[in-house]
Amino acid sequence: MRYFQCDYAEGCCPEILAALAETNLQQTVGYGEDEYCGEAARLIAELCGAPQAAVHFLVGGTQANLTVIDSILRSHQGVISAEGGHIAVHESGAIEACGHKVLALPSPDGKISAAQIRDLCHAHYADESFEHTVQPGMVYLSFSTESGLLYSKAELEAIAAACKEFQLPLYIDGARLGYGLVSPKNDCTLQDIARLADVFYIGGTKQGALFGEAVVIVNPALQKDFRYIIKQKGGMLAKGRLLGIQFKTLFTDKLYFTLAKKTVEQALRIRDAFQKRGVTLHFDSYTNQQFPILTTAQREYFAGKYKTTFWQPLDGDRAAIRFCTSWATTDEAVDELVADIGRM
Repeated sequence: MRYFQCDYAEGCCPEILAALAETNLQQTVGYGEDEYCGEAARLIAELCGAPQAAVHFLVGGTQANLTVIDSILRSHQGVISAEGGHIAVHESGAIEACGHKVLALPSPDGKISAAQIRDLCHAHYADESFEHTVQPGMVYLSFSTESGLLYSKAELEAIAAACKEFQLPLYIDGARLGYGLVSPKNDCTLQDIARLADVFYIGGTKQGALFGEAVVIVNPALQKDFRYIIKQKGGMLAKGRLLGIQFKTLFTDKLYFTLAKKTVEQALRIRDAFQKRGVTLHFDSYTNQQFPILTTAQREYFAGKYKTTFWQPLDGDRAAIRFCTSWATTDEAVDELVADIGRM
């Protein structure tokens, strides 16, 4: 069985495994205060062009999201998100469990706009009973989105401007940040992300690490006491150096981007193969997730040989199916899939 189901089915890239093995018997202090975490944080802040940023390493994406969001919002506030945003649909109500409502905006493709943010805020404060409803307190985006799409630099700048207008911190979920940054359709840099967002995270779990995410808090006003909240929310790893070693490895010689580039190139080969076969794509993704629209017969054709994700039912017997590549996807596996698409 060939797996194109997700980008975290394998362990970690060989470079990380070697680094973990080489340092296995070293003794360090715990909870992320070791030299490996310090060096990884320095590398990341330097690459972001944000020397003032505070960098923290958490164990997973859900922990990163709920910890960041709960650290920013007051008890009467909610977080603005696309209706298909990860925090709205794939985290088992983790944000709501912290006491904060997800204020979901309509979005057929997983993106939201500056105009939607302004409209929601204007509508909230124009309501005579606004103090009886949840106050918008921050904005959440994903880059790339759940549908594999990207925000342009102009879109992010417009959203950041709307956030400043209403004093809403902007938080960017970067579970697949590397895949977005290396996409041939992307015009943003890591420095742009750091300039426009108050907080964002750099995903490791889905991008070659064994586990872990690097939260980058650019806004100094949001940095105070963040470690208390990491601990409170269960995101602090006692053996924190395991995170630091992984991110130090990923950001030495820009391995993170090398792995991401190969992953996206393989996904685009799959995209091209479906298009040449006349198959419509549900989203115009140029990242590592591709969403061909397949009939029941076509889905059955792939089912015995390939593990994929059923994404969304459509009209008739058609459905959007996700094919996802990872750092570990081999050329051989893609060659085989491309050939099978051609014979479909």
